[in-house]
Amino acid sequence: MLTTRQRPLALLTLCFALLAPPAAHAVGPAAAEGPDRESSHRPVVFVHGYNADPGVWGSLREDLRAAGYADSELFSFGYDTHQSVNEVLSGRLAAYVEDVRRRTGADKVDVVAHSFGSLVSRWYVKFGGGGATVDHWVSLAGPNHGTSTAWACALWDQACRDMTPGSYVVKNLGSGDETPGAVKYATFWSNCDEVVNPDSSVPLAGAVNTPVGCLKHNDLLGDEATSAGVRAFLAS
Repeated sequence: MLTTRQRPLALLTLCFALLAPPAAHAVGPAAAEGPDRESSHRPVVFVHGYNADPGVWGSLREDLRAAGYADSELFSFGYDTHQSVNEVLSGRLAAYVEDVRRRTGADKVDVVAHSFGSLVSRWYVKFGGGGATVDHWVSLAGPNHGTSTAWACALWDQACRDMTPGSYVVKNLGSGDETPGAVKYATFWSNCDEVVNPDSSVPLAGAVNTPVGCLKHNDLLGDEATSAGVRAFLAS
């Protein structure tokens, strides 16, 4: 638990570091993604992190388009990041994925998550039926085993409580097999992450765990080497 003197600093760290770069236009639900067409790739569903929005995926979306993905194969899930992972958000993600599958005709999707979005999407995969509908799952800087900085806002914010070490969400996601089923799992983590503490919270047993060097929490979203690693994993 943070001391009284540590809490103000941790709160500032969490609030400012988790604020992702603003986007001119956030990408809305699947209905706004463009016309349906026959897909040549598995659809990719992006799940942003705490205090962010779908606009954070601009750089990676551009890289995937350059690699041959169509706009109609790229979907960004937008949601209220102050709600419960297990009681609310994983179910809404499940409904979103079903809509993507319906629109594209795909039997499975790939999921790429950043930060808090890793917990939302992992719960969906492990407990919400996503094990049958997700082919590749990617976590960028996810607090997969909790982060101590979340204590700074845990008193009033459910999502922060879910991110604390030892929370109900963290304990259940870590119980048994951390990477269950036939889903392919990958994590990308930084040894200079100012939000996820400790850095070792990100890697998962059974996943392809890739260190990206010394990058800040949000910098993984626009890092070229990280993007190349994600694209290579999705193609595997």
